[in-house]
Amino acid sequence: MNFSTLLHDRLRLPVVASPMFIVSGPDLVIAQCTAGIVGSFPSLNARPQAMLREWLTRITEALAKHDADHPEAPSAPYAVNLIVHKSNDRLEEDLATIVEFQVPIVITSLGARTDVNDAVHSYGGIVLHDVVNNTFARKAIDKGADGLIAVAAGAGGHAGTQSPFALIQEIREWFDGPLLLSGSIAHGRSILAAQAAGADLAYVGSAFIATEEANANARYKQMIVDSTAADIVYSNLFTGVHGNYLRNSIKAAGLDPDNLAVSDPSAMDFGTDENNGGSAAKTKAKPWRDIWGAGHGVGSVVAVEPVADVVQRLSHEYANAKVSLQRRGWSQTETG
Repeated sequence: MNFSTLLHDRLRLPVVASPMFIVSGPDLVIAQCTAGIVGSFPSLNARPQAMLREWLTRITEALAKHDADHPEAPSAPYAVNLIVHKSNDRLEEDLATIVEFQVPIVITSLGARTDVNDAVHSYGGIVLHDVVNNTFARKAIDKGADGLIAVAAGAGGHAGTQSPFALIQEIREWFDGPLLLSGSIAHGRSILAAQAAGADLAYVGSAFIATEEANANARYKQMIVDSTAADIVYSNLFTGVHGNYLRNSIKAAGLDPDNLAVSDPSAMDFGTDENNGGSAAKTKAKPWRDIWGAGHGVGSVVAVEPVADVVQRLSHEYANAKVSLQRRGWSQTETG
């Protein structure tokens, strides 16, 4: 099955909700999918590993029930994120569980592996791979990924530094397959802008942290509401990979957000040992649990709401943006 066929008539908005460490769980995914966008979660959120089967059972049963009750508005498909990094000692077990449940969409991050892609393709699943530049994009497609997620400057959590316009343009020069854009997308007009720039879908994260269904600390949710782009700090201290974090969460951990140390990428550790954490261990603060990720788009989030209300707001903004663009558009005569 190709990506377009999988999503046909099942999306209310051209949006995939990004998988957020700790924050994304069954409640959030089910709410996102039934609201009409692709919901997702990182496999590592289900701890211990046996819980992954429980989560997938719950999600698939809930979505099947929704579809039976609402045949006129079926749920969107869901996705699971796999960290494809050598330190992830759960990768093989998680992949086996994903194949068992035939998860429709698998999002791979921090590495691309042909064997992982082949396993997902064995049952007809689709693989989307996170990339921060054109070089990684080419490698991912060469290794068998079906589509790409361009993680541009301003994205929450691990993020790149390139302008979304530059990144999308370079990828579209040679790739005409499924392409998503991540980075500061928390408003309906930004979803439309992502499509105008060349992406098929927008990849949205921070807007869903401040939702009732998100597995986030209440203080974290309120900090999202209270913050703007100026409150985001870009650092590689906490995981060994550069990412965007909320300034006030860094302060709360006893650190100076304007004078953070620089970490070695070898500090990356996605193992299941509770005492791991790479450079974060040196700070006595764990990324995602104590140091909270968020993107530059947080200024568009003004309240903690149910997922359905967020999707409704984004849908309304998206529709209004289309109308506004048409009203302000240049005529054929003006453009020559």
